[in-house]
Amino acid sequence: MASEGTPSFDYQILARILKLARPYKRTFVLAAVLAVLVAPAASLRPYLINVMVDEHIVNFDLQGMLRMTMIISVLLVIEVLLQYGFIYSTNWLGQSVIRDLRQSVFNHLIGLRLRFFDQTPIGTITTRTINDIESVNNVFSQGVITIVADILAIIVVLAIMFKSSWQLTIICIATLPLMLIATYVFKEKVKAAFQIVRTQIARMNAFLQERISGMRILQIFTAERRELQKFKKINRAYTQANLDSILYYAIFFPVVEIISALALGLMVWWGARGVISEEISFGALVAFPIYLSMLFRPLRFIADRFNTLQMGMVAADRVFRVLDNKGRIENNGTIEVNKFNGDIKFENVSFAYDELNFVLKEINFHIKPGETLALVGSTGSGKSTIINILNRFYDVQQGDVKIDDVSLKEFDLTALRRRISIVLQDVFLFSGSIFENITLRDHLITRQEVIDASKMIGAHDFIVKMPDGYDFKVNERGSNLSMGQRQIISFIRALVFNPDILILDEATSSV
Repeated sequence: MASEGTPSFDYQILARILKLARPYKRTFVLAAVLAVLVAPAASLRPYLINVMVDEHIVNFDLQGMLRMTMIISVLLVIEVLLQYGFIYSTNWLGQSVIRDLRQSVFNHLIGLRLRFFDQTPIGTITTRTINDIESVNNVFSQGVITIVADILAIIVVLAIMFKSSWQLTIICIATLPLMLIATYVFKEKVKAAFQIVRTQIARMNAFLQERISGMRILQIFTAERRELQKFKKINRAYTQANLDSILYYAIFFPVVEIISALALGLMVWWGARGVISEEISFGALVAFPIYLSMLFRPLRFIADRFNTLQMGMVAADRVFRVLDNKGRIENNGTIEVNKFNGDIKFENVSFAYDELNFVLKEINFHIKPGETLALVGSTGSGKSTIINILNRFYDVQQGDVKIDDVSLKEFDLTALRRRISIVLQDVFLFSGSIFENITLRDHLITRQEVIDASKMIGAHDFIVKMPDGYDFKVNERGSNLSMGQRQIISFIRALVFNPDILILDEATSSV
């Protein structure tokens, strides 16, 4: 695959992107067919104008002029309908593909080990799942099929031009080497500039995500101005990256206009001489400026489309790196446990987050059914690590963990976690109602069960006093609730899932 920092045309990545369109192959084929039809439909207009001038206008044939005008009008309507179908089908295809891709990425993310999220900035993950996936859309809406359509348009226009007047065609394409050189230079410059823009977007997203999440710390330690200066620096770098890409566009398009004007001037000069000497028809001289515009228009945009395609492939490569991440907990267990007795054993367990520095070394303990065990230790001693291991957020490097004398790896992962509930000190609540935060949208849990659990721990009265009670809208991360209220809600959440094993991680610190 292409490296993260070097955009390159990788056919394997392109093939993998195109495979995403397999569920929509009919739409893909339709778009391809429309691309084939659009090119000749658009190119026939100037040819018919050529015929109308030579055969009807110069002979004052009003009936023939009317007939040709009607034909050109009908052809124009057909061309508009074909263009509409082509643009809509390519964009529909792109949006459908990235909708499926977003779902695939999210489905993959929720199954990754916590280590991935510990090591990857949230802003980077957000960029991959939003910005980069959106760029994949451009591969279909502005990339592959559109480039094919442009190339077909160029071929058809050149064929008709040669048929109309090979002399004027030679004059027109004499400037093509200048256009190709300008296009190549522009493509290379913009390719590098776009890569810098994407890097700066990811950097800005990561910075904003972290600072917004940690705003309380910034304000406690009055670090606002220092962080503002750092943001200004990142913002300037992002702006400059965009300005650099705009600069290349600002240079390229005027250069193309100059080359087009040069080709037009040469064509008119040579064509006028040809008309006077009767070597070239007057209709050809009238039609060729239109041909020239139709020839240079796709040439003008094709470099930009190649860059769009290339940037879409680079973005897809980054998305595929997420999908190809093998850091998932292997769920090879087959035991669908419905209830634990609660017999827990840690047998010679050793664990390291980075495979080198062990947090736990040969840990042994046994909790019998009905017993309560309190783990006490200094910060970093491994208390939370034991919780993570028991839920199989991480697998141990040495030793084994058993529940009811069965190794954790032999249990189906979902079944295992359904029988264990955790109440954390740092409670996370989602935006939504209190009821939704307690049930986590598990439709098997009834409102009455939630109320009963709330009454069990004495929280029902405080909830019903809230506006809308259990339907009270909680802000992101529960910011409109106190820490104590958030922890109480997390207690209720743990109880309604009816766990066989309940773990409290300093869960009563604010209650």
